[in-house]
Amino acid sequence: MVHVLGSRVLIRPSDPERSRTFYGEELGLAVYREFGTGPERGTVYFLGGGFLELSGRADAPPSPSVRLWLQVADVAAAHEELSARGVDIVRAPVREPWGLIEMWIADPDGTPIVLVETPPDHPLRHRPGI
Repeated sequence: MVHVLGSRVLIRPSDPERSRTFYGEELGLAVYREFGTGPERGTVYFLGGGFLELSGRADAPPSPSVRLWLQVADVAAAHEELSARGVDIVRAPVREPWGLIEMWIADPDGTPIVLVETPPDHPLRHRPGI
């Protein structure tokens, strides 16, 4: 078995500075570390239990099959805060048929980002035997 010590999602943006502005200033992710120099330097952000790394540059748009799923404590508060920062909300918060509350946004290259809240009554909050 492979013993994983850490992980991160890597994104190669078409415009690194624009993406750093989005993830760092608009979305408000905290920087874990930066490496390299110049416009294509790497920036690693804290992402809950993992990390998101922006590095290099892509010539083509990202695959539509790649999405980020970010769990937050309060989607309504995230909606208000991100709207105030000028983030384009693709879809306002909605309680899905499966019980999670989801809001959709996208990064500057169109990578879909789902912000998810798990309500107190959702089965994901229930741990049998505990």
